Amino acid sequence: MAKPLRLLTPLLRMDWLAVLVTGLLLLTGITFIISAGSGDETTQLLNRQWVRQVVFILIGIPVYFGVAAIDYRWFKDAVGVIYAVCVLLLVGVLIVGIEINGSKSWYDLGFVNFQPAELAKIGLVITLAAYLGDPLRNTRHPRIIVVPLLMTGLIFLLILQQPDLGTAMILPCVVMSMLFVAGLTWRMIGFLVLLGAMSLPLAWSVAQPYQKERILVFINPDRDPLNTSWNMQQSKMAVGSGGLAGKGIGQGTQNILGFLPTTVAPTDFIFSVIAEEKGFIGSALVLSLYSTLFACLARTALRASDNFGRLIAVGILTMLAVHVTINVAMTIGLMPIVGLPLPLVSYGGSFIVSMMLALGLVQSVHVRRT
Repeated sequence: MAKPLRLLTPLLRMDWLAVLVTGLLLLTGITFIISAGSGDETTQLLNRQWVRQVVFILIGIPVYFGVAAIDYRWFKDAVGVIYAVCVLLLVGVLIVGIEINGSKSWYDLGFVNFQPAELAKIGLVITLAAYLGDPLRNTRHPRIIVVPLLMTGLIFLLILQQPDLGTAMILPCVVMSMLFVAGLTWRMIGFLVLLGAMSLPLAWSVAQPYQKERILVFINPDRDPLNTSWNMQQSKMAVGSGGLAGKGIGQGTQNILGFLPTTVAPTDFIFSVIAEEKGFIGSALVLSLYSTLFACLARTALRASDNFGRLIAVGILTMLAVHVTINVAMTIGLMPIVGLPLPLVSYGGSFIVSMMLALGLVQSVHVRRT
């Protein structure tokens, strides 16, 4: 009897506000995924995306609590294996992966498609946290940036090869935030920002034609209104037409009439559906939930018992915050369309399970706080 109680003790110390907010965001996602498919009876009958989303969440819940129950410091001894597995999965998907919407980013497992890039982001956070969190390492020396940049660069290039620009964009933000918290000097941070700015012409030269077109359309929305800029234009109309209180769940005309395609409404443009149907008030409530979740993650980082745990919390916090910022910005026309889903809300199996794993990892840090 004492052993089961010892196993349950960590769960009793969890951040239950974060658990509540996570649950509310998941319920929000299910609600608006149902709404996003309500205008097309054929799609509704054949796809049943909301049913699959519920299944993914049911898989994610035990992952969340299971990882929270495991001592996060165990992962520190396995970072070499974790990083190697992430690299092998990313190399493998380029060879045997299936192509969807122009990106070779998924393994076909028969019953579900698995996207290794989502797991690689978490694996990279753990690896960087182990390296930068070593108390014997001088994090203020300029050479400290070499290994993190090499580790991040390899993952970045492999994801970019798929190509998946949206996911790749997350990684520089993650490594920069972790380097900052680890103690990197402002001078070195400025150098890295300058280096990033100088690399933009190179990035443009290797970008795919459709990626260049998205940026050009963002600068000039009238460049291709019936093709490349269609989703952006319809998303902005959906958000703007929602007004203060929205048109009501299931009543969004941009969504129901198919102007906002059913292929993207439940995924990258779920925030547009929320804004149209629940208006400014509903959108603000969803963003308030995210702000509360981010505050919980920041609190965990501040209370972590060691640098390894602190850096894990900061890396996951940055990953989620950048996801939310880019997704919302692109749906209202403030950024080019890059294909990033909204955490815990957008439809997607690998994405939901990986987000639950990441948040469970932060909970593991929280329950073992000082």
